[in-house]
Amino acid sequence: MLALSLAEICSKYPTSAGAYYWCFRLAPPRYKLIFSWIDGWLNVVGNWTITLSVTFGIQQFCFPKTKTNDWVVTPWQTYVIFLGVTAISCGFCLFFNKYLPSIDIACACWTALGIIVILICLSSKAAVGRHSASFALGGFEPASGWTSGWSFFIGLLPVTYVYTVIGMITSMAEEVHNPSHILPRAIIYSVPIGTVSGVVFLLPILFTLPDINTLLQVSTGQPMGVMFTLIMGSNAGGFGLWFIIFGVGMFCAISISCAASRATWAFARDKAIPFHAYFSPISTRFTDVPVNALFLSTTIQVLLGLIYLGSSTAFNAFSGVAVMCLGASYALPVAISLVRGRNEVVDAPFGLGRSGVIINAIAVLWILFSIVLFSMPSVVPVTQVTMNYASIMFVGFAVISAVWYAIILLPTTMTDGRFHYKGPPAAPSTESEPSSVATSKVA
Repeated sequence: MLALSLAEICSKYPTSAGAYYWCFRLAPPRYKLIFSWIDGWLNVVGNWTITLSVTFGIQQFCFPKTKTNDWVVTPWQTYVIFLGVTAISCGFCLFFNKYLPSIDIACACWTALGIIVILICLSSKAAVGRHSASFALGGFEPASGWTSGWSFFIGLLPVTYVYTVIGMITSMAEEVHNPSHILPRAIIYSVPIGTVSGVVFLLPILFTLPDINTLLQVSTGQPMGVMFTLIMGSNAGGFGLWFIIFGVGMFCAISISCAASRATWAFARDKAIPFHAYFSPISTRFTDVPVNALFLSTTIQVLLGLIYLGSSTAFNAFSGVAVMCLGASYALPVAISLVRGRNEVVDAPFGLGRSGVIINAIAVLWILFSIVLFSMPSVVPVTQVTMNYASIMFVGFAVISAVWYAIILLPTTMTDGRFHYKGPPAAPSTESEPSSVATSKVA
């Protein structure tokens, strides 16, 4: 429902500014500035934190443990590996920008073939035995302390996390042909493609799953390597399947880092980020890459990663913050359109027709519910370690954006009215030719 709602709006307003531009165009004149500002900061913070969660999460795959009692990784070692993953992702975005379409194709092929290989290997080997269909498809083991019903909803968190990035597709609007046609299709198709590939990937794991308590004892909290090793019955087999997943993660890190840099550039172009004049230019030396915006996005991730050295619990909240921020940024333009009778999207190339009201309403309600889910602790009783700090960080980022909004509206000597946010500019042409970020107007 959310994908359909976003695709409809995107088909009429295809721009790298994405959701906050949609708020500016859909909201009443009196409120369009504040709505676009709020949505823009939600979107940018969501982009930064979701990229951080991906690049940091990949480092956990760098320890393909074959036993539960081998090397215990220290926080500083974890952080160093995270820096390496981030550097590789940033390097691809910087030096291989013109090859990113080819890299995306390679990613699709790697993922598809990898899923098939995993399906065949796990199904044929099953060294620890096989489970019945009733266990694989209907087994439910609530171990979180919550009631069975609420445990089911807590289990939806990974699914919500996966699909929360569908709106980031719009970040590449200025770099594709005919974005009003291509982007809505990309947003919509990402859901069924992700669903089918996810089911094909999960089914053989569910039917051959090792003892859950053994997997929960893995010190890194990422039992993928141990699980594959146990199912395949050998270290070599486990490592081979682990490497497939690691490759998918690296491809994802490159793509999402690129999207985050474009979202950062778009917000800087619209004078909504401190020192926007420095972060908005496009480099011709590096094949039309917003270099400064890329470095800003990467630097913020590196600095936020330092939190892990002090508290892994606080750091883990960033995954929840990312979903809450991105979800709220997507829901806001849909809600505005819904409240205003959907009058602004009646002529959208990809229209939802009469069913649009129901689809939009379900999308907004689901986002609100998912925000509640990601604010809840995953286990009870709640302790200092199991506390979910996502809601606190969500409010913290909101306060920071509100303070900056107040500052730039004050015609002080420091700002002198130069940094006043006037909203995003008009969207570029949506004709068949792509409008590269290099040709876009920058302040």
